[in-house]
Amino acid sequence: MPVLQTIDIETAPGPRATIIILHGLGADGNDFVPFASELDLKAVGPVRFVFPHAPVIPVTINGGYRMRAWYDILGTEQHGRQDEAGLRQSQAQLEALLEREKALGMPSRRIVLGGFSQGCAMSLLTGLRHKEPLAGIIAMSGYLPLADTTEAERSAANAKTPIFQAHGRYDEMLVLERGTASRDKLVALGYPVEWHEYPMPHSVCAQEIADLNAWLLKVLA
Repeated sequence: MPVLQTIDIETAPGPRATIIILHGLGADGNDFVPFASELDLKAVGPVRFVFPHAPVIPVTINGGYRMRAWYDILGTEQHGRQDEAGLRQSQAQLEALLEREKALGMPSRRIVLGGFSQGCAMSLLTGLRHKEPLAGIIAMSGYLPLADTTEAERSAANAKTPIFQAHGRYDEMLVLERGTASRDKLVALGYPVEWHEYPMPHSVCAQEIADLNAWLLKVLA
């Protein structure tokens, strides 16, 4: 299994926390690099930001065109068939990335895993199943994949891991109802979800970054 390529940015030597951010369909790790300068986490100390690149695969919904994707998108229906094999393969690659961070000396409790759209889905899939407690999970403009297996497969270590979940009211790619349905499922399973919605399309806005900044200062305090 190929190792994920990453862009790594340390705000200063000796990082005290790692924040991993996964991009959405068709983008790459560069998409969220501005996060490293937009967030003010001086109170936490030095932070290592990790921005992985998804593998390049054919995407069914785009006519089989090859692009960076964490898994294939087979259709637009909310309850349609999911690319479980692709999801599981990316999950394994993200697990390897988490192990890399721990090997570099970062305790799992100081790692935040997050992402946007497909990256959000992968963060929830992987984070909720990770065998050691994470500091938090960021779920931006996405949904909970393989929702029906979450309860059976989730890790007790992350049963109470804080989740920052945000969605745009005018999201045309992943409608708000997909986000709220995932939120309701997570809350029903007992996860502490901090929910935010914003008057935006399938994107990220300044208020979201400010709210995320405040949440990160709490979970990494």
